[in-house]
Amino acid sequence: MLCFFVSDLHGKINRYNKLFRLIQKEKPEAVFMGGDLLPSGISSLSSEPEWNENFINDILIRGFSVLKKDMGPKFPKVFMILGNDDGKSEEAIFIEAQEKGLWEYLHNRKFIFHDYSVFGYSYVPPTPFLLKDWERYDVSRYVDPGCVPPEEGFRSVPEKKDDIIYSTISEDLLKLSGNTDLSKAVFLFHTPPYQTNLDRAALDGKMIDYVPLDVHVGSIAVKRFIEEKQPYICLHGHVHESARLTGNWKDKIANTLLFGAAHDGPELALVRFDLANPEIHSRELI
Repeated sequence: MLCFFVSDLHGKINRYNKLFRLIQKEKPEAVFMGGDLLPSGISSLSSEPEWNENFINDILIRGFSVLKKDMGPKFPKVFMILGNDDGKSEEAIFIEAQEKGLWEYLHNRKFIFHDYSVFGYSYVPPTPFLLKDWERYDVSRYVDPGCVPPEEGFRSVPEKKDDIIYSTISEDLLKLSGNTDLSKAVFLFHTPPYQTNLDRAALDGKMIDYVPLDVHVGSIAVKRFIEEKQPYICLHGHVHESARLTGNWKDKIANTLLFGAAHDGPELALVRFDLANPEIHSRELI
């Protein structure tokens, strides 16, 4: 059961073209897309909000529509979430395209795929960036030095301040998973778990107000969730430079395999894995 996983394409058309060609050539069973798919979420707050809408229609919807027509029954199941650089104002377009059978928009949802449960979750812990559509407090209302609290910054879709202040990634994940047996669950996250090969940022030696910055920027809540619930596979993006800095794009927490597809070069980083036997996996820069 060949699967593709990509993340953080950031609207680079050459990456999408490579992905579409490889889908048609290799015919995977499923394609997982882990957020930060659009050129920039900030554009949804600018004077030209149609920029991302045009990109979604012209590149994503058209590209997958052509694949679906050409591949027929071999067209893969496509799972998508958005990331912290994608404006939440674009969410409705992704949901509309889901209804056309192009993909499953998976944020905060569960989907049964063959014998597996597939979950999606977009939120990341607070960052230094100003677009806050997909940011949540992690396990408490603590914010790392240099980061901007979720209730500050900008949002392309209004949200109640109490919901922003009192919501956490930790609580969200418990609600999303419930009491489900996760031994055959695949989680599509944007954030990586804390202190792993996948969340290492280039913050070495940097300080704010004499406080050294933590070089690991992933989610403590996601790490604890994986430790406690032990899902089958977790897929992550968000921290582009981590694989280069750690020398590894994968990790393992007890029995859970973790794969990262974020990349800080111009290439498409494509993770391939066998869903039935995930120990068979590879990552290629194309």
